[in-house]
Amino acid sequence: MEIKYDANGLVPAIVQDVFTKDVLMVAWMNAESLRLTLEMGEAVFWSRSRQEIWHKGATSGNVQKVVEIKVDCDADTLLVLVEPAGPACHTGERTCFFRSVEGSKLKVES
Repeated sequence: MEIKYDANGLVPAIVQDVFTKDVLMVAWMNAESLRLTLEMGEAVFWSRSRQEIWHKGATSGNVQKVVEIKVDCDADTLLVLVEPAGPACHTGERTCFFRSVEGSKLKVES
């Protein structure tokens, strides 16, 4: 199977706790970060803001041990199942998805 990278050579990676099933974060991978992730067994991403490879937890110690990587049916999104060693969010929260949109009402149009 060949991963379909976007025009910038990136693919979104949804990171999920393998035990709780909580979505921890969304990041980006390029071919090199995916290769490093597979070799190391720990999550490695591409930082779009810094324009460099980013080994999650390299400085904080909050590494993410990769258990499995799945690819969606179009091969253009990855699901990275991990055992987190600490918080995923730079704010110190366990997951980056700790806030709700205030006053939002979901409406499905037909």
